[in-house]
Amino acid sequence: MEGQPQRVERPQVEEIEKVLGASFPVLDDGFIRVVDYMGNDQSIVQAARVSYGDGTKTVSQDRGLIRYLLRHRHTTPFEMCEIKFHVRVPMDCWRQWIRHRTANVNEYSTRYSIAIDASQRTAADEWRLQSDDSKQGSAGFLDTTAGAELTRAEQELQDAARRVYAERLEHGIAREQARKDLPLATYTEAYWKVDLHNLLHFLSLRMDMHAQEEIRAYARIMGEQIVAKWCPLTWEAFQDYRMGAMFLTRIDREVLAALGQGGAPAAIETAQRLGILNRGPKGLKNNRERRELEAKMARLNLSVPWADESTKRE
Repeated sequence: MEGQPQRVERPQVEEIEKVLGASFPVLDDGFIRVVDYMGNDQSIVQAARVSYGDGTKTVSQDRGLIRYLLRHRHTTPFEMCEIKFHVRVPMDCWRQWIRHRTANVNEYSTRYSIAIDASQRTAADEWRLQSDDSKQGSAGFLDTTAGAELTRAEQELQDAARRVYAERLEHGIAREQARKDLPLATYTEAYWKVDLHNLLHFLSLRMDMHAQEEIRAYARIMGEQIVAKWCPLTWEAFQDYRMGAMFLTRIDREVLAALGQGGAPAAIETAQRLGILNRGPKGLKNNRERRELEAKMARLNLSVPWADESTKRE
């Protein structure tokens, strides 16, 4: 009847329907499950056009619009899609995860329930060494002989902690107090519901090579095995404009422009003027912004103009 609201069907994505409720294993005892979802690529397009007209645009036009939206950071249409996960994750990893506050969360409570009897364990060849140039990063691995000893000690520690926890419960100690000495490696579970815009932000940070490996394992599965199937046009644009892109600061842009126009001498002069090439008695002073620019130059296959001096830092 004319003037009546048009019926709207709930979008369904066949590839996600196939895995709905199925567990994707992560680490040694963790998992990710898709509990429910709302929307798809077409929902993003509809929101951007404020139209429910089916078939009014071609797939190529839809793809072009989604790419434009993501490229120019028009985020609201991506908030029209939501997804709910059930995750099982070590508590130390969950501490980083929960910092992403733009989501709805309900976590397993060890005040009301007995703690999950599982802890994330480290194989002998998985003990990472502290990075020399990053306080929060790692670089390389401990040799497996020493690693095997650490793995043995880890298992003893976790088993002892669990035994003490169980003894407290047997004595009738309140669960909220009995749990206090459980290791951060203990697994917890949560429902995590998030819109696509904020999920992509989570993935851009947690899939990054600088993120901790354990949370990267979860992020990779969320991105590559779930989002890529749920919203493939958006995932393609995300790969092109976020994960595969490079952010240039004003300083980066001016130094690179000088390099292209006047070569190494001009780039060095510009870097000095902008304060990222300060020198001391023993060589270049340490400068994080300059190191980041050098990494960007390496990605672009450009020689660092001051490379010889960079090896003689204070």
